[in-house]
Amino acid sequence: MNNEFHVMFHNIDQTEALTRAVQKRIRKLMRYCDQILKGRVVLDSPHNNHHKGKVYSVGIEVHVPLGEIRVHQEQHDNHAHEDLYVTIRDAFNVAERQLKAVSEKNRIISPHKGGIGVKAA
Repeated sequence: MNNEFHVMFHNIDQTEALTRAVQKRIRKLMRYCDQILKGRVVLDSPHNNHHKGKVYSVGIEVHVPLGEIRVHQEQHDNHAHEDLYVTIRDAFNVAERQLKAVSEKNRIISPHKGGIGVKAA
């Protein structure tokens, strides 16, 4: 497996702390699902709304043999998403739930924590 993830920053300064936070979440996904082929994470600050504050968005694409998981966490009314770390957490939690749903739907069992892996007979 390639297991390559690309992390992109749009309208946000790339810092070591942000990179570490994203890499930690990527490692957690990879522990849960050993069949990840590749992925992409996009951190963005698309709007500077002076009335609501700066709201961040995080997009995640995860490619597995069964298909693709896509998450776009952007909620302009959610003040919690004025904190980029909270937005990262929320987006990766959604991605993990989607991976679990795909694994349950396709009855796929992983040797690691019930994630996607070998098809059950």
